[in-house]
Amino acid sequence: SGSRGGGCPAAWVGADSLLSGVFFHSAALQPPPPPPGGQPRAPPQPGGGPVAAAVVAAAAGGAGSLERIRADHERALREAKETLQKLPEEIRRDIRQDKEKLLQDARGRKEAGAPGLPQRLFRQPVGAVGQEPSDPDVRQKRDKIKEMMKHAWDNYKRYAWGLNELKPISKQGHSSNLFGNIQGATIVDALDTLYIMEMKEEFKEAKEWVEKNLDFNVNAEISVFEVNIRFVGGLLSAYYLSGEEVFRKKAVELGEKLLPAFNTPTGIPWALLNIKSGIGRNWPWASGGSSILAEFGTLHLEFVHLSHLSGNPVFAEKVMNIRKVLNRLDKPEGLYPNYLNPSSGQWGQHHVSIGGLGDSFYEYLLKAWLMTDKTDEEGKKMYYDAVQAIETHLIRKSSGGLTYIAEWKGGLLEHKMGHLTCFAGGMFALGADGAPNDRTGHHIELGAEIARTCHESYDRTSMKLGPEAFRFDGGVEAIATRQNEKYYILRPEVIETYMYMWRLTHDPKYRQWGWEAVEALEKHCRVDGGYSGIRDVYNNHESHDDVQQSFFLSETLKYLYLLFSEDDLLPFEHWVFNTEAHPLPLNHFLEEK
Repeated sequence: SGSRGGGCPAAWVGADSLLSGVFFHSAALQPPPPPPGGQPRAPPQPGGGPVAAAVVAAAAGGAGSLERIRADHERALREAKETLQKLPEEIRRDIRQDKEKLLQDARGRKEAGAPGLPQRLFRQPVGAVGQEPSDPDVRQKRDKIKEMMKHAWDNYKRYAWGLNELKPISKQGHSSNLFGNIQGATIVDALDTLYIMEMKEEFKEAKEWVEKNLDFNVNAEISVFEVNIRFVGGLLSAYYLSGEEVFRKKAVELGEKLLPAFNTPTGIPWALLNIKSGIGRNWPWASGGSSILAEFGTLHLEFVHLSHLSGNPVFAEKVMNIRKVLNRLDKPEGLYPNYLNPSSGQWGQHHVSIGGLGDSFYEYLLKAWLMTDKTDEEGKKMYYDAVQAIETHLIRKSSGGLTYIAEWKGGLLEHKMGHLTCFAGGMFALGADGAPNDRTGHHIELGAEIARTCHESYDRTSMKLGPEAFRFDGGVEAIATRQNEKYYILRPEVIETYMYMWRLTHDPKYRQWGWEAVEALEKHCRVDGGYSGIRDVYNNHESHDDVQQSFFLSETLKYLYLLFSEDDLLPFEHWVFNTEAHPLPLNHFLEEK
């Protein structure tokens, strides 16, 4: 942040309001001691005014002697002096943070007595439950997918109930450090899938668990991105589908706990947050302390809904500010690098990917526009400009005629495509309708080409399940060449693209490809205790990784179920899916009638 000149006159800007803050804080809360391990201490929170405390003590019966009042007074003056040595923008930031903390505290107090959320008239959602498929063959396939969900859920319930995930071979719970000590990821992630599959008993027991056991008061570091897309997203969808107030209350409560992640000089949030202390940091491996594009860029949909459901604009303001920061920056060749430093507001390494580290940022630009009933012109422009740059610089065709999306490293292309990147086929197709210059057909075609390439990545393995990443170099096409890229962890992105392509074209091959994936999952991933990922999809002998990921229930099985459902189940005119496949209603649905 640069060196600070002593006695800078600009430091007096805003001093009055800050001095009043120093002298007239209400409660006597001192800053906490530094946490173990030498981490930086959280900034002193509002409510620590020593003079006010001493005066109150004296008034309460003379308990505070004159000496103590004097000592406290001198300490307050020292604090004021330290404050005045800060740069004006730091002072303004502190004031803003103090105000937010007071607001949060007030909301917290209100909630202790009553939910404190504004009245929201619950409207019956459109398409929360669809018709039975008219074709008996399709109906039978859809019933099979529901049976798969039941197998995954029943085993989770039997062996890992209340824990984050299931180890289906060892038949015990599995906890990822992404969620800190928050428990129940599979329950929250699966709520909406249970609901749309009409698994009413299971939904009821899941709701009861959330009511009694879902606890966010944990002293642990969580991934802001993962907790947002799985827990906040899952709770929001469960509320919008069922109208059960507990889901709204829990979603807003968790949203409030994530707000301190935005306390950075630029407002670009930290990747990791201790939700008790409010201390944030970034992944140690991320380019020079950077935040990651796909992480801070994948909060927008959920936070806009949190503002709607809480009546508190702060959530939407936080994510709109991220847009402001991005729009001020130069984009190399119109591309968004994966790394952005939250302190300097500058890009880190110029690595660009539509797969891991970048993927859902682009998805959320498009979906933010769709979610506002196509009124968010800024989101629309950012999305179509980005797609133009991606087409120019990253999309290539192999000698065998397969279209793929390469990765960009400081201007050099790496001819590798990740399983995660396969979601882009569905994204291009979903965004085709609004494409500029009569390019609708072109975007649908692009989606179809990506779907075909990703299907080839599945078809060219022994197990007919796709690897984590596949390459287009050294005479190889759509095949993983490195051992550490040959695994399949029940990922949904390829099936997600099949679902979008089916809905938007009704070409029967997408259902055929989806059914191939069902058969492969049943043959290679299904075990007595649930479903497991595979270590090497090119090997004829299964080596299971012994994890049933929560996203298998939230995304993979939901997208398969939708692929074999009629279009009236969660129709695109009324719903948009977050990046964990949690459906969120479009704006027109939210307007009070």
